[in-house]
Amino acid sequence: MAMCLGVMMTFLLITATISALSAIQADLHVSPSALIWIPSAYTLVVASLVLSAGTLGNLFGRKWMFCVGVVIMIVGGLLAATAGTTSTVVAAQLVSGVGGALILPNSLDVLGATFTDPYRRTEVITAWAASSGIGLAVGPLLAGVLLDHSNWHAVFVSTAVLGVITLLVTIPFAAESLASGERLDVAGALLGTVTIAGLVHALIQGGRDGYTAAPVITSWLIAVVGAVTFVLVELRVEAPMLDVRLFASRSFSAVMVIAAVSLFGFTGVAVLVVMFYNNVQHLNALDTSWRMLPLFGVYVVTAFLTGRVIRRTGFKAPLTLGLLCGALAVLGLTTVGPATPYIHVWPLFALFGAACGLVIAPSTAAALVSVSPERAGMASGAVNAARQVGSVMGTALLGSLFTGRVTADLPHRLAAHGIPAAARAPVEQAVASGTTSTTAPSGAVRAAIEDAFTSGVHAGLAVVAAVFLATAVLALTSVHNRPHQNGTHMPTPTTAPATS
Repeated sequence: MAMCLGVMMTFLLITATISALSAIQADLHVSPSALIWIPSAYTLVVASLVLSAGTLGNLFGRKWMFCVGVVIMIVGGLLAATAGTTSTVVAAQLVSGVGGALILPNSLDVLGATFTDPYRRTEVITAWAASSGIGLAVGPLLAGVLLDHSNWHAVFVSTAVLGVITLLVTIPFAAESLASGERLDVAGALLGTVTIAGLVHALIQGGRDGYTAAPVITSWLIAVVGAVTFVLVELRVEAPMLDVRLFASRSFSAVMVIAAVSLFGFTGVAVLVVMFYNNVQHLNALDTSWRMLPLFGVYVVTAFLTGRVIRRTGFKAPLTLGLLCGALAVLGLTTVGPATPYIHVWPLFALFGAACGLVIAPSTAAALVSVSPERAGMASGAVNAARQVGSVMGTALLGSLFTGRVTADLPHRLAAHGIPAAARAPVEQAVASGTTSTTAPSGAVRAAIEDAFTSGVHAGLAVVAAVFLATAVLALTSVHNRPHQNGTHMPTPTTAPATS
């Protein structure tokens, strides 16, 4: 329960922040391109540091590092709750990201050390993964209720409160564990951080400045050079943070891609749905949250049930079916427009939630059984990193695509609705600066803005559908259905080594 509370907190912050974006934008007058940095800053740091954070837990104690991560997230939440500028909010998210990076791998490693029976461990890992869905589901609802009664600062106070509750459960009940002979791979940690930071910066800024702009190209080069250097260093270091030889297993590599794609779609669709309901159908945060409940609720139930049937079905069936259903659901969402009633939308949300539940939890378990038992800890760190990279790409890439499409399409929409050329520039400036909520456009201008935002949402959803379809083919052709097919041995309950 302690570890599940921790992982729930790390994912609750993602969707709670996404749900509060419109309120933050209206209060601080944040441009759409800068707004994407608020949720992306958190996931950027988590993705960059999650591998080295797992190593720190092995060195100094997994429970201890988990608790340190919770405390850091409390500090980050309080900093955001008192923020008065966009830069302060982003800085608070960066701080919280450090805490999230410490929580995720160490919570999974604590469970691995506590539950040594391999089948029981699979069920526990599934519950751990389902807890991330609970956090994702509770985030919008909690944010909606708080925004309905207070301002956006209260959303970040909730992180601090949940952090205190997590500590009260963790300190007396969770067991400490270490890994002997572990070393901190400083070079690998630095190179991994630089590589991911360069990649994410290129994705976000490229959406605003163009992907061929000089600063963006520089970020691409940093990411490429960092990735190549990271591989070369990890091949030579005696105790690598991530043994890149693991990727020689086709199944392991496929599972890493699937893990990244699952969170790419899940968080990306959440961002796009919030943007649609806030800017096209003009709903407040609470009304938006209730409409997204089928997505998150069905995900939690499906993820939990999937963990219980994996032993019978193997990994290939739920992964492939989930990705195909996800693509189908997202394609259906591309038909939703400003006048579409919710009764036509909620079945698609439920289908997408079920699809993600079929993918996210099994991908975590599949990663751990795709390697030998002594590499399970490293595999858990890798799958956490992959999921967080996917999450940050969901908010960054799809968010940038969305804002770029809105900016490019708005002039044509204004012209199509008969807005005079002289009156278009102020509207375009208001949308670009995030001040449309204060200018209160109406009539044809409002309809044009709604059409432009709908076009941006549809563009992002089309990308998610294409990625899910391609990944479904990968799951069907590359993932080993059961552990023994990979040449690994799932230890019996009586002989399971502690390192598992």
